[in-house]
Amino acid sequence: MKTRQRGVAIVEFALILPLLLLLTMITTEFGRAIYQYNTVVKSVRGAARYLSVQTPNTRIAEAKNMVVFGNTTGTGPALIAGLTVSNVAAPTWGTTGANPLINTVTITVSGYTFHSMFASVFGITFGDIPFSAIKATMRSYS
Repeated sequence: MKTRQRGVAIVEFALILPLLLLLTMITTEFGRAIYQYNTVVKSVRGAARYLSVQTPNTRIAEAKNMVVFGNTTGTGPALIAGLTVSNVAAPTWGTTGANPLINTVTITVSGYTFHSMFASVFGITFGDIPFSAIKATMRSYS
């Protein structure tokens, strides 16, 4: 009876391996998408915080650079692949509230799309994920 069971484990492993690889790749891509989304959210918040202490309608190019490159000079690689300064809308300053009136600044990233590392795996295609607009509003102190 034992001789008939020889090699069964390797056959079972070979049958389940494609499913395990597919699940691993899906998990990896989902994790990358969440990481890139959070990176954009954090950089937009940082740029809004930077603009909140500047004179309104100034330092716009520096804020856009902060979103894309993580610094105001626009040097180095982009924080995430595919994110460009053209994805960053011009910041807007406004007011909210009645008593007291609060000055605010809002910066928005739109049109960014997450691109999968894998075009398809075992015939299952991984499509690109377009992110909705990501914006941050902060109180302006100037």
